[in-house]
Amino acid sequence: MKHPSENFSKRIIEWYEVNGRKELPWRKDITPYRVWISEIMLQQTQVKTVIPYFEKFLSAFPTIESISNATEDEILALWSGLGFYRRAQNIFKAKEVINSEHHGIFPKAFDELEKLPGIGRSTAGAIMAIAYQQPYPILDANVKRVIQRYLKLQTANKTQLTKRLWSESEKLKPQMKIFEYTQGIMDIGATICKAKTAGCSKCPLNQNCLSAFSEIERSDINKNKKTTRKEKINFILAYTNEKTLLFKRDEKRYWQHLWAPYEFKGSKQTVINKKKALNSKNLKIDHKLSHLELEIKLMLLEFDDEFNIASNMEYSWVNKKNIENFGIPKPIKKILLEL
Repeated sequence: MKHPSENFSKRIIEWYEVNGRKELPWRKDITPYRVWISEIMLQQTQVKTVIPYFEKFLSAFPTIESISNATEDEILALWSGLGFYRRAQNIFKAKEVINSEHHGIFPKAFDELEKLPGIGRSTAGAIMAIAYQQPYPILDANVKRVIQRYLKLQTANKTQLTKRLWSESEKLKPQMKIFEYTQGIMDIGATICKAKTAGCSKCPLNQNCLSAFSEIERSDINKNKKTTRKEKINFILAYTNEKTLLFKRDEKRYWQHLWAPYEFKGSKQTVINKKKALNSKNLKIDHKLSHLELEIKLMLLEFDDEFNIASNMEYSWVNKKNIENFGIPKPIKKILLEL
């Protein structure tokens, strides 16, 4: 039986040319750098959420040359609120490698791209296909779903399934118009062949898809749903009329390298609340991360003036007007902007 690769890619390309989301900002003025930033931002994050962050980031750092001297703090500040901050840290690490090993020039070879921090096989493939128009396969969550349903592949063993999906992705990709094909298959997965609903009547692949117009296999949606872990965290936020005291977190469990209030565990007696405050207020905030539900208890302490404290942590009295220049967790930033 002939593998339906030619028909598969042809239908996707024709569909994309008419229906593709060509208005997305990263699909204009295509450069390898712009594709890289968009692909990293789009990992585990919806398009509508990414758009304003992408535009803000590219306004600050429009090219690989412009980001070459950026600090990690500057990159994290632009990422603040987007979540999964390790992605931003990987952008910093990757541009450092590009500076040191590639003379500041964005790599053009797949093997070199795949070695950069935060870039795996699929992201490297996307950059090659979209920016350089070279026929490389990709396998993000949307593409996996489209191919798996199209061929009605079973989900018994995840490792074997992923290996099979890479093999099929390689066979299904075209040699020509790889840009349109890559964007098209991602769009179909994002807008038609969704995780919880499949709009088969609108799908250009419905004539040959082995799962078309059938009940969606929901095992991957509900069966292995994990209970989200809950964690309590206690902060003390010291502030004056103009400044707020923030610490650079070195905790690896979440919000690493972001700026946040002083975290304390156990006794409430700390180097901060030992000092006499003008006013105090307690807040409770519930905040969801991808893998965790945080119950944040925040003690707000107002002081006349800033002071030094004995701490081996990096800290700074940040002027409230400069908050946007620091990478700060979303729920904390909201409080700071209201002080």
